[in-house]
Amino acid sequence: MSRWTVKRIHFICIPFFSLFLCGHLIAQTVRLEVDATAATGRIFRSSIIFPAKEGPLTLFYPKWFPGTHAPTGQISDLTGLRMKANGKEIPWNRDPLDMFAFHCTVPKLVTELEVALDFVVPTDRQGDHHPSAASQYAAMISWTSLLLYPEGSKVEDLIYMPVLRLPEGWKYGTALKTARQTKTGVEFAPVSLYTLIDSPVVAGIYFRTIDLNPGSDVPFMMHLAADSEAALQIKPEIIAGFRNLFQEELALFGARHFNQYHFLVTLSDPIKGGAVEHHESSDNRPPERMFIDIDPYRYWADTLPHEMVHSWNGKYRRPAGLNTRNYQEAIHSDLLWVYEGLTNYLGYVLAARSGLLSEQEFLDATAWMAAGLDQRPGRSWKPLADTTVGAQALTDASSEWETWRRSLDYYEEGVLIWMEVDTILRQKSGGSASLDDFCRNFFGGENGPPEIKPYTREDLENTLNNILSFNWKQFFLSRIDQVTVRAPLGGVQQGGWILKYVDNPTPYHTSIQKAAKRIDLRFSVGLYLDETGTVVDVVPGTPATKGGIAPGAKILGVNGRHWSDTQMKEAVRDSKNSRAPLEFLVENGDFYKILHVDYHDGQKYPILERAANKPDLLHQILVPHRAP
Repeated sequence: MSRWTVKRIHFICIPFFSLFLCGHLIAQTVRLEVDATAATGRIFRSSIIFPAKEGPLTLFYPKWFPGTHAPTGQISDLTGLRMKANGKEIPWNRDPLDMFAFHCTVPKLVTELEVALDFVVPTDRQGDHHPSAASQYAAMISWTSLLLYPEGSKVEDLIYMPVLRLPEGWKYGTALKTARQTKTGVEFAPVSLYTLIDSPVVAGIYFRTIDLNPGSDVPFMMHLAADSEAALQIKPEIIAGFRNLFQEELALFGARHFNQYHFLVTLSDPIKGGAVEHHESSDNRPPERMFIDIDPYRYWADTLPHEMVHSWNGKYRRPAGLNTRNYQEAIHSDLLWVYEGLTNYLGYVLAARSGLLSEQEFLDATAWMAAGLDQRPGRSWKPLADTTVGAQALTDASSEWETWRRSLDYYEEGVLIWMEVDTILRQKSGGSASLDDFCRNFFGGENGPPEIKPYTREDLENTLNNILSFNWKQFFLSRIDQVTVRAPLGGVQQGGWILKYVDNPTPYHTSIQKAAKRIDLRFSVGLYLDETGTVVDVVPGTPATKGGIAPGAKILGVNGRHWSDTQMKEAVRDSKNSRAPLEFLVENGDFYKILHVDYHDGQKYPILERAANKPDLLHQILVPHRAP
């Protein structure tokens, strides 16, 4: 079958398989042993044995990491590469045009090629790139950073037999099936390269596994590896929320396309934050105190639901342009407003339905996203579509001038667009249809093992039209492909709410700022600062930019006093009662300057306020759906 048709990936133990390697048929597995015993020193070592025959051979290091939508394979952190045949070193050379390709020539009478490589953990750029990473007590083993694979192969046709060695006393969690454990490590059942890279391992000395679906034949687990025993003490109500989540996901989609599901979580500050989806698990890297402090919890509460939704939207149903044959083939990311945007909306909705977020926190999160997008002048020249097709160029973009450049806006703007779709369905059908119906039709079907079913934009529009006849093509065209001056607030308004601004942030907004270590004054003076007073971004056209403040500058003083978070907020608040401009002492490189910002409207923070004489559709959207 072609790569555009439905493909089933069976998770079975296969001791032998057939693959084409350099034009020769070989009937063996690739043996991969990863030594993570030095993980606390931030180095992982791999030994790979390939079946081989005489002749030229090209091996690839994975370039396109699934879920990051960019060529984020960290080739610069691969080191110690060596190749041997029959115990003798053989030379290799890197391709002069493709930095991820390595060429060698396999000598005569050789049946196996031995490859050794090290991966050194980058401490300055983990995050959304998701390589293998470690702290003193925890680690996330991402196979994609620890292996090579032969040219000309389909990733679902290559079979790897993985072995993992961990530091003494460490425990682990993964969606991989354990074949056997030894004194020196764990052997996993052979799987396709696709499944291996789709199945990271979390491990650590402070470790806890929580059964989120007790008594069921469908395992739903959370594995926590932390930097302290205290970090593992999750409140019972949060555990209850995650148990509700499983039922809410099944109620929404109507079927599952996995045999098991595992939340893999490192609770560690040295392991930098981020999360990425997999079919039967997700790799989540929140701060150490996520489950015991309110600020990081609120910041992260929607993330795990978001990643689990990806098992349906992204892994099972996948945009055709993301359904590549291997990890070197470039993607077409034009449907990320569905892949990520819809998932982001459903992540927030399911967090609220499950009790992981309150209804008020959902409203506060919506207000924050809506206000930020509504006051983003970059939308005046760049349509949302360009943030999707240009995702790979924006992944590592600076936060400076982000409001003018636009960033990965399809995440947050996707929430507003799909909220609008949901309210249109509910409103025009008189309450008989909703986005839940779309989810069951598009992502449902029969329970079963992981499989891939690609989709197109036309598939999406046709499914919506089958639920409610409407000009969905024009709807998406106007919101995705055309420049719009204002954010798509139709879902908020049709949902029975109005975006407004008040003098003080809500508790949710305060938590988000504390967790992000940011001071958000975008909606008043136009500044976005970090906790040291450094300007992360400014909003073009606001008083801050008119006064000459630019990203990268550092505010040292406010109205004649030393800068502080409190002093800054008080100065903006008191601007209402003063005719004098705000005065900032600014450091810009080697230079100091006093800048005056003509602003007199006080602090402004977004909220949603109920609209008179309109039904509260957002409340209806958030009502739990799980079976009693």
